[in-house]
Amino acid sequence: MQTDILHRSYEVVATRLDGSVFIGQDRAPAIPLFENAFSAFAHGTAIQTDKGDIAVEDLQPGDMIIKSNGKAAPLVWIGSSNFVPAESGKRVPLVRTMADSLGQGRPLGFLTFGPSARILHTPSRLRGGIHNQQMLTLMRDLVDGVNIIEITPPTPVRLYHICLQKHAAINVSGIEVETFHPGLNTLRHLPIHLRDKFLGLFPHIEREEDFGPLAFPRAPETFDQPA
Repeated sequence: MQTDILHRSYEVVATRLDGSVFIGQDRAPAIPLFENAFSAFAHGTAIQTDKGDIAVEDLQPGDMIIKSNGKAAPLVWIGSSNFVPAESGKRVPLVRTMADSLGQGRPLGFLTFGPSARILHTPSRLRGGIHNQQMLTLMRDLVDGVNIIEITPPTPVRLYHICLQKHAAINVSGIEVETFHPGLNTLRHLPIHLRDKFLGLFPHIEREEDFGPLAFPRAPETFDQPA
């Protein structure tokens, strides 16, 4: 007997292809593919723009976001949803990192990230050898229990993610955090109804290929074996 898939409400503000602004809410499956698109930044996270730091919840399409290369690019999509990190049977811990935990000024103060946040920080196990380029690593894979810890609030928290016109790493309090990208060929083998539902949450694109290439390679997750 097939178990019904749980759903959650996802909110989106985006620039459509015709330049108009879309504001909407939809219910979609509460599965990793969907949840990862809405769970990188905690409420209050300060995102660097050309006009200074702006809390993620106050960003609007068209705001110019500062990328890791120092250039600015317009925000085209912001998504958010409520999560209960300590929810029984569906634990999604947040990650809190203390000031300077990844190096001087990285970050400048303590930050809280959602479970899908990746930062430009190559794990020590992958440095040197054939791995000679910067990689995007899940924050939760950097938890050390001291300077980077998991937290599981029992009450709902609002989490966010954003898209620029192209995948990038952006400046967040001294850390380079990636914008959303589902991953290469992630949607290819999905049932068409799930693929269409997912893409419908992104009014700024028409098809999966419009997410473009990854700006940086992603480090294998800790439960994967490096290639």
